[in-house]
Amino acid sequence: MDYPSSTFAPLRHETYRTIWFASLVSNFGGLVQAVGAAWMMTVITSSEDMVALVQTSTALPIMLFSLVSGALADNYDRRRIMLTAQSMMLVVSILLTTCAIFGWITPGLLLFFTFLIGCGTALNNPSWQAAVGDMVPRADLPGAVTLNSMSFNITRSVGPAIGGAIVAAAGAGAAFAVNALSYIALIYALLRWRPSKPASTLPRETLGSAIFAGMRYVSMSPNLEKILLRGLVFGIGASSIQALLPVVAIDLVSGGPLTYGFLLGAFGIGAIGGAVLSARLREMFSSETIIRMAFLGLALSAVIAALSSNAVLTSAGLLVAGACWVSALSLFNTIVQLSTPRWVVGRSLSLYQTVTFGGIAGGSWLWGIAADQCGLSNALLISAAVLLLGVVIGLRFSMPAFASLNLDPLNRFIEPALGIDITPRSGPIVIQVDYQIADDDLAEFMTLMVERRRIRIRDGARNWALMRDLENPGFWTETYHTPTWVEYIRHNQRRTQADAENTDRLRALHRGEGLPHVHRMIERQAIPPVDDVFHKTPIDLHH
Repeated sequence: MDYPSSTFAPLRHETYRTIWFASLVSNFGGLVQAVGAAWMMTVITSSEDMVALVQTSTALPIMLFSLVSGALADNYDRRRIMLTAQSMMLVVSILLTTCAIFGWITPGLLLFFTFLIGCGTALNNPSWQAAVGDMVPRADLPGAVTLNSMSFNITRSVGPAIGGAIVAAAGAGAAFAVNALSYIALIYALLRWRPSKPASTLPRETLGSAIFAGMRYVSMSPNLEKILLRGLVFGIGASSIQALLPVVAIDLVSGGPLTYGFLLGAFGIGAIGGAVLSARLREMFSSETIIRMAFLGLALSAVIAALSSNAVLTSAGLLVAGACWVSALSLFNTIVQLSTPRWVVGRSLSLYQTVTFGGIAGGSWLWGIAADQCGLSNALLISAAVLLLGVVIGLRFSMPAFASLNLDPLNRFIEPALGIDITPRSGPIVIQVDYQIADDDLAEFMTLMVERRRIRIRDGARNWALMRDLENPGFWTETYHTPTWVEYIRHNQRRTQADAENTDRLRALHRGEGLPHVHRMIERQAIPPVDDVFHKTPIDLHH
């Protein structure tokens, strides 16, 4: 089978292909459920902000729990986590179907069930996205990320229309039942998958330590910080279109559930087009240009939706919105994955999702209130202004180039033989690295040490410092701490091939014999016992 575009190359890998098609079925059910939930809310309440809260209740758990899910994805079996999440959503969907069929649904109960489904999504997504790198080679990763977006948006193109038809013909309960059935294929595919598990000689990180390590890594990675900022603004501004679309279908284009499904279908068709063109766009334009076009396209779509009373014209704007939505989110996701080593990829993705979906959840709530207070059209126009602000922010915080660093483990570190017996939990450990630097090389040395500090702290070092010998100014000492010996080993194993350049250049500047000397020490306190402090014999100052 030929693949005319690199976007489709990952489908050559059987495991990824099987789970991708199963996800396609699951995504279809999720879209049908979303239509049913949004439309049911318009039936049981007239409040526009309650309608917008349906999307908030789904996105909010992703903001709240993704970081924990990311830590779990990096430290536990991703397949089991995904199975747990899918099984949980299956059970919740069955309960939601039952309540809908028997007429027990209230606005609060509907939001509660959609919140629980969102919790399942929050648990599933970091493991699923991190597992993609285990299913396909790194060269196929951008295509796999784009295909994941395409999977959702293929169903978006037909799912909402079919969902609208199901709701119109059989009620929201039938839509919820379809969603419950859609989980079965993915659960079966995951049960068949037998991923290889890399051997590790180190104990698993505690949950708190893993979360902190992920936050530290992202905070010391400038490229990831830029993505988080742009993703937050994108989520806030772009959420208005989908959050308010049920009300747009009713109030601005005077339609019903079929019209709503038609509008969502237009968004989905546009998203498929954006996914298909993603590889070509990356070849033609820089990352920043693609993101700016996405912001501008979504702003244009929001303006059209605000001013149009014609379903066809609104749908045309939604075609553009869908293409821009998937182009931006797939690019954000891809750059996060390519900028992150495997040991922390789940946590990095979860932080990205926390910020972006936090923007979507908060934005959905914000635009619902704005529609209630200022009018629907004005709320959409304000969201367009926020999207334009996202373009302006790019002038200062531009997206990093779409390039792939070699983030494979460096594997240079060999655990040293020690002169005393210690346990993995012994510590604190103090490390000193001695350099001898010529005066002519000081400028380059200091530049390298700025980068060295970032790498050290990013990978877990604490209390990093650089010191110069006052009596021998050519001698410099780099020092840092780790809490325990096992954390020192973990710190060194996190070094990547991309970090090697910094190490090699520092070694080249060193004028001493051999490599810079490393002192590894364990900190010990010389504090007298409490009894000695408070009950010692007084000193006779006269002798």
